Amino acid sequence: MLKKPETLFVLGYMLLPLFALISAIVGLTMILGGNRIAGIIVLVLVTQVFTFGAFFALRKRKAVLLQEPDAGH
Repeated sequence: MLKKPETLFVLGYMLLPLFALISAIVGLTMILGGNRIAGIIVLVLVTQVFTFGAFFALRKRKAVLLQEPDAGH
């Protein structure tokens, strides 16, 4: 599944950045709402996991695209 460039494109450019944005908003709302410790955990850990996941998916997509032979040549 993680060898298809299309899947990695969707993960790297759409889903994981969207999840990172949503978790950042949730973390900030938790901090502003008074639940500081849980908000900081969500803001720092969960958001960073989604962000690094997106970078990983994009790097993996680039590697997969470079390994594929050109079908047109």
